[in-house]
Amino acid sequence: MSRVSITRLRLRRFIFEFPFAWHALRSNLQAREADGCLAITARRHRGAYWTLTVWRDEAALRGFMMAGAHRKAMSKLSSWCDEASVGHWEQDGAALPSWPVAEDRMAREGRLSAVKHPSPAQAAGKILGSN
Repeated sequence: MSRVSITRLRLRRFIFEFPFAWHALRSNLQAREADGCLAITARRHRGAYWTLTVWRDEAALRGFMMAGAHRKAMSKLSSWCDEASVGHWEQDGAALPSWPVAEDRMAREGRLSAVKHPSPAQAAGKILGSN
C-alpha cells in the first residue's frame, strides 16, 4: 500500500507569490529526489495551489515533510495563506489518482491546516475553501 498526500493552499496576498513560488520549487525538487517519493504533480486551480504526491509509506512522507526545503516552507505558510487544507490516504499502487478523485477525497477526508489570517471560507470550516 502506498500513501497519497494532497495539499491545497491559497495565498492571502499577491506579495507572497514570489517567495511562495521559490519555496514551492525547492520543495518540489526535494520531493522528486526524496527516498520513497513514487509520483508528484502540482497545479494552480481556482486561485489555489495544489500538490498531489504518492509515497512508498507513511515514514517516507513524514521524512520529506519534516526536512529540508519543505520544512522551511511549512514555517511560512500559516502567515502567507488564508486557506490551507491537507489530506492523506492509502491506495494500491504508485500511480497518481486523477485530480477529480483527489479533490473528492480531499472534500470527504481532508482537514484544515492552521492559518493566522483565515478567509471566511476557512473560518467556516470549508476544506476546499472558497472554490
